[in-house]
Amino acid sequence: MLTNFTAMAGQATDAGGRGKGKYALIKDPEDFQTGIYDKPLPFYGCGIGWFSFLFGFLCPPMWFYATILYFGNHYRKDPRERAGLGASAIAVISLPFYSFCPFVCLFMHAVA
Repeated sequence: MLTNFTAMAGQATDAGGRGKGKYALIKDPEDFQTGIYDKPLPFYGCGIGWFSFLFGFLCPPMWFYATILYFGNHYRKDPRERAGLGASAIAVISLPFYSFCPFVCLFMHAVA
């Protein structure tokens, strides 16, 4: 009578060794599909955006290249690129201010 009660409660009582606490494999481990975020970013995991931002301090045209990619919505291919491309776009926008500021300081120093 007790075995009927356990079968009704949802516990398996077969002789295959499957009892309480055992788990059955649902999916084959060789049937693994990689997602978009499983692939590493190019340039040693840094991504095009951050690589362009960092390399832009040595070669500022890289900032312009990354800005074109940013406004061309390149980050839709991989959203992880958006922050680096945005940082390069901000660098391009602020580039005239930082290049003009030293001349103003020199001019103000020469006048005073």
